[in-house]
This record gives sequence, structure tokens and C-alpha cells, in this order.
Amino acid sequence: MCEHLLALDEELRDRGIDELLRGQPWSKNCREWVYYNCIFDLDKVIERYQFPDFIVVHINEDHKSGREAGFYCEKCQDAVMGLPEDFGKGREVII
Repeated sequence: MCEHLLALDEELRDRGIDELLRGQPWSKNCREWVYYNCIFDLDKVIERYQFPDFIVVHINEDHKSGREAGFYCEKCQDAVMGLPEDFGKGREVII
């Protein structure tokens, strides 16, 4: 995991949030993506971590390719993903 998202990744692991997948899920334009069984309050996580501008919110609403919502590093091509809010009901909310 890149240095820009590492603190968030470590926090989720330390909190015992289930990791669903870690690796290169899509193509060569993805380096390391990790998926957690949680949902993010995207605005609050951005505010708390003070991410640089190249960390962007990534939301995929396509049911065929897999719904996800989280943070993507445009510089390193890594990502920390959770589930979209409406899909992740009942899961822990990370703020």
C-alpha cells in the first residue's frame, strides 16, 4: 500500500475490519487495491486524514463490475475501498 493511504489501511486492520480482497483487481493501471467490509463517511475521512489532492474519492455504482466506494491514489494507483452506503447497511461506518 502506498504511503499516502497506508495510515487508513493500517487503521482499518487495527480495528479488525474484515479485509475482503487485496491485490490487483482490475488491470495494470491498478497497483494494490484493498477492499474492506465497511462503509466510509467519505467527507469525514477526507477531513480527518487531510489527504493530498491526488487522493480522490472513487465510487463505482455498476452492479456488474462490483460496487465500491473509497479512496484512490492517482499518483501510486493504490486504493482503499469499502462498500457504497446503500449497499453496506449494517456494516461499520468509518468516520
